[in-house]
Amino acid sequence: MANMDTGYRRGFLRRMMAAVGAGAAAPAIVQGQPQTPRGGRRIAPLPSYARLQNYKSLKQSSFDRTGGNRDAWPIAEGETKEIFSADGPGVITHIWFTIAGGRNHLKDLILRAYWDGNAKPSVETPIGDFFGLNLNHYQIYESAYLACSPGRSLNCYFVMPYKKGARLTVTNEGTDRVGAFYSNIDYQEMPALPDDTVYFHAQYRQQAPCLAHNGGDRRNPDGRLNYVYCETKGRGHLMGVTLGILLNQDGWGGEGDDMIFVDDETRPAIIGTGSEDYFLGSWNFGGRDGAIPFAHRFYGAPVIVNPERVGGRYCCYRWHGDNPVTFTRYLKHTMEHGHDNDRADNFYSVGYWYQSEPYTDFPALPPLAERLPRVHIPAAAETR
Repeated sequence: MANMDTGYRRGFLRRMMAAVGAGAAAPAIVQGQPQTPRGGRRIAPLPSYARLQNYKSLKQSSFDRTGGNRDAWPIAEGETKEIFSADGPGVITHIWFTIAGGRNHLKDLILRAYWDGNAKPSVETPIGDFFGLNLNHYQIYESAYLACSPGRSLNCYFVMPYKKGARLTVTNEGTDRVGAFYSNIDYQEMPALPDDTVYFHAQYRQQAPCLAHNGGDRRNPDGRLNYVYCETKGRGHLMGVTLGILLNQDGWGGEGDDMIFVDDETRPAIIGTGSEDYFLGSWNFGGRDGAIPFAHRFYGAPVIVNPERVGGRYCCYRWHGDNPVTFTRYLKHTMEHGHDNDRADNFYSVGYWYQSEPYTDFPALPPLAERLPRVHIPAAAETR
């Protein structure tokens, strides 16, 4: 799996870096190309590490500046800590965090990323949700882009290019001091990036609870009442989502079709067959007594606890790395809400995408008290 993941990431930036210049040495993330010398004989391609590179490999970390072993930052209540800052063109290739803090630090801490000097972020999400831990607790899993390892270490392999500079911050919105925030961010300084470079985005959304329609025709064919993963304007491509579900009543909370609106706000261009199908499981992930957690390269449900019962918890992810969903002016990625999933469960999600200009028109983050997953028993008369 590791070799497949590395190959995919190299292929992703191979296209992006192609315009740097034919005379420049290929960056490490570009695969070797067959070459034809003067004699006309074709030379087999070399792996990237056997060719000269044109980038400078760097890291910014929380290491102890005194030379000691206090290699982490404390983050006080209400404090914003800048964890990365770079000028000029470059690419973040890997992020690793591990955190010792209050019991709700996965929801307390907000990760933000600013590209090319923008005053507003293009990434804004609770840190746990960003890494697919949408329900405020840790779970070991691996995927193509996100992973959580033993020791509560958080890893991200989404590449994050920038042309003029980048800045990442973490804000502690909780009431507990974070005693140790360990950070390692690997990146490359580049001589230039091509004009068609696209910027990474991550947008947090939640509905807790996502109220049922109740009464009348519960079907929702136009998607007007759908749960929204992310929405943006511009040109780019969707890479996927993470989703946490907390059940507020017995029974299966799925059946919502994936409905993706592409360049048309009025009707979806892509419609699937159900939420468990979108996350590439099936049949309620195995049902009340047969559900088994799973985590694969492009899809998974690494958290399935107490399925189909009040308080049941699911964490799911789906990546579109095999076929990113392209848009030229508008994107809204949603999950159908109605008919057989006409329920009032809690949804917490992050949508991930790239687009040609940094987009910063995000909805306001809910306050911390509303971000913490809590069961809400729906009232019989509750309506949308």
